[in-house]
Amino acid sequence: MGKGLRAALSPSLVRRTVTAVLDGERAGPATISVTFLSSQRMRSLNRRTLGRDRSTDVIAFPLPHRGMLAGDVYICPAMGRRAAQALGIPEREELVRLVVHGTLHVLGYDHPASARRTAAPMWRRQERYVQRVSQGSR
Repeated sequence: MGKGLRAALSPSLVRRTVTAVLDGERAGPATISVTFLSSQRMRSLNRRTLGRDRSTDVIAFPLPHRGMLAGDVYICPAMGRRAAQALGIPEREELVRLVVHGTLHVLGYDHPASARRTAAPMWRRQERYVQRVSQGSR
């Protein structure tokens, strides 16, 4: 595992975070995978799938699946680490935020791409889950 991936969340915390969102949203049966990628691999994924030639913190894809919700969430811990440092918050909190954010996207939530995204209903919902998971994992 590369240096940027060592600080990724434990599998049990990822599972608890995804489950908290799915249960909170009453999503029913679901399969969501969460994959941590290096900056280089995230940039490549972003370029291939969304046409953006840059790394990003999280990309999520809802997947067609009969009878249940399914999706893939890709997270770049290096980008999360940078954001956490810039915001002066724990890295773990920002990585939990990215898991929640990606899971909400798989559920169909969206937000504006501009700075107004932090005022969007999705963002407020996300922050409630981040708070809930963070309090429950101390």
